[in-house]
Amino acid sequence: MPAKEKNAISPTRSEDFPEWYQQVVRAADMAENSEVRGCMVIKPWGYGVWELIQSELDRRFKETGHQNAYFPLLIPLSYLEKEAEHAEGFATECAVVTHHRLEAVKDESGATRMVPSGELAEPYVIRPTSETVIGAAFSRWIESYRDLPLLINQWANVMRWEMRPRLFLRTAEFLWQEGHTAHETREEAEAETRLMHKVYADFLRECLAIPVMAGEKTENERFPGAEMTLTVEAMVQDLKAIQAGTSHYLGQNFAKAQDISFSGRDGNRQLAHTTSWGVSTRLIGTLIMAHGDDDGLVLPPRVAPSQIVILPVAPKEDTRQAVLDSCHALATTLRSTRSWCGAPLRVTVDDRDMNGGVKKWEWIKKGAPIRLEIGPRDLESRKVCVQRRDRPHQEKAFMDKEEFLQEVPGILGEIQNGMWERAVAFQQENLIELESLADLETHFSNEGATRWVLTPWDGDSEREAAISKGHRISIRCMPWTAAGESERAWPEKPCIASGKPTSRRALWARAY
Repeated sequence: MPAKEKNAISPTRSEDFPEWYQQVVRAADMAENSEVRGCMVIKPWGYGVWELIQSELDRRFKETGHQNAYFPLLIPLSYLEKEAEHAEGFATECAVVTHHRLEAVKDESGATRMVPSGELAEPYVIRPTSETVIGAAFSRWIESYRDLPLLINQWANVMRWEMRPRLFLRTAEFLWQEGHTAHETREEAEAETRLMHKVYADFLRECLAIPVMAGEKTENERFPGAEMTLTVEAMVQDLKAIQAGTSHYLGQNFAKAQDISFSGRDGNRQLAHTTSWGVSTRLIGTLIMAHGDDDGLVLPPRVAPSQIVILPVAPKEDTRQAVLDSCHALATTLRSTRSWCGAPLRVTVDDRDMNGGVKKWEWIKKGAPIRLEIGPRDLESRKVCVQRRDRPHQEKAFMDKEEFLQEVPGILGEIQNGMWERAVAFQQENLIELESLADLETHFSNEGATRWVLTPWDGDSEREAAISKGHRISIRCMPWTAAGESERAWPEKPCIASGKPTSRRALWARAY
């Protein structure tokens, strides 16, 4: 029997999932650790994925009436002090700027040291999130109900001092968008919160091919200072949950602290109702963990920086130029005459002078959806060798060039839809319902990969905290049902903690 071909990534997912993840990030050339502990350098392939995520979300935000703006990186400490609950929620993660210059000082050995000097009268916090500084701007911009709603989004970086960093999933500095809005009434603000929650769920489904459990966070798990937090929770292949996006109704808490008030329709001053919502580069980590395999990254075509990679195969010098010319001509034709999902195809010709097998494996590990090989014989037959990342790497199909040109949008759609269907099946296979606390505790007594659990829930915060701490789990959300995003139509059953009849469900899981 022939020897089994080794996987490109070692260890495999089943052997050591956390290390597999780190190796995929490196092998796919997505990112690397920087010289600053806890921070990362996002490399072009990884940043290309982020740019596609960013552009698609930005389009959706603008379609719902939001505008982009930019706010300062540094937030006066006094701004955070105005909102004690919010500040307390981020206190242990904050990086603080206390000095405004450096002085060169010689030490005992004669070496020059740079020493901070010029202590600031008021320290600045490097933004962990921008509710306070944006709230201060809103208080200047809003005078009347006619100025509402105010719908603002910011694309930015933030800093949260992370003690256990992991590329894309948890880093001290990361990229994100944060939406901030102000409204005349509670009803309008809650509608905004739900709208953006749905935008995130739709985006993950349509572009990242990731199904989510969408619902509301419990009081214990809410965003600091919020009255309601909605979340989309993604299941990855080690069965842990990743909070892939959140949307918060902040009530009038921040408006009161920041004096975001307006002259109402009756002429009286009123406090605005505010919201905030955001996703980050954590989406890339979610994408890797949801779809990657033991050969590396597997990218949905919607967010692949190169959807088609053309690999010239010309071992002999006398045919090399003709093969290269044919490859570049095909790439130009694909880009200029074919589109998918409303955008021109993204095509790369890898014409580097290096071993073809090495190039092939690089693109497998990077997760490019389609690879085309073209050699001298293919010029004569007008065929291309088509290889798909969603199928075994050794599988090949030879197609007439014209046939490929006609069918390539359908192939990309088939890959995207197939990834979605596999992810949905995986989620459904690993989601169970339990109806007693004893069954829940038995289920999570296993320290390994453990399926998600739905239980009837009407328990209090203290009981929730005790269960969570005892089993290293949490209620990821109180999920909506198929009856509608704003309805909870589960049949009534006794809560596993209180025994009271409830139509609510809690989704329990271990999480990143």
